[in-house]
Amino acid sequence: MTEEIIIAGFGGQGVLSMGKILSYSGIMQNQEVSWMPSYGPEMRGGTANVTVILSDERVSSPILTEFDTAIILNQQSMDKFEETVKPGGYLLYDPNGISRHPERKDINIYKITGAKLASEMGNTKIFNMVVLGAYLKMRPIVKLENVIKGLKKSIPERYHNLLPLNEEAINIGMKNLEEILTV
Repeated sequence: MTEEIIIAGFGGQGVLSMGKILSYSGIMQNQEVSWMPSYGPEMRGGTANVTVILSDERVSSPILTEFDTAIILNQQSMDKFEETVKPGGYLLYDPNGISRHPERKDINIYKITGAKLASEMGNTKIFNMVVLGAYLKMRPIVKLENVIKGLKKSIPERYHNLLPLNEEAINIGMKNLEEILTV
């Protein structure tokens, strides 16, 4: 089993963190892992994406042009990465800020209102954990307990008091995944 993922959005949305947590989760499951971030010099507000590969076999290259799954968090990323999902693959997106929704008919399309749900929870910084929860429901590639371990490893110890809130956000994302199209 190999899962090749692109996570893309604006800087500040937790794109790179989400990829790092997925990577740590794969390591906890003794998978081979690649985590390759890409971001502009703008930091918050600029575009950011990360390629994550989780595999039972050795990863030969972190550079990909097609993906099994795309997690899209803004319109620029939708425009750039929708076509890179392999036929039969998965696209998960948050509709907040998306003006052109996915149009392909040969991929599985899911939606999560992560920004709205995080706002309702009172903390917009957990947006990425809501989206991660939706991904885990859509593609249970890594176990939830390993995601929690990966989360604990990836955030600084001074923020470990926020682990329960992050875990709650993951669970809310899992419960609120919306299926748009399955092939």
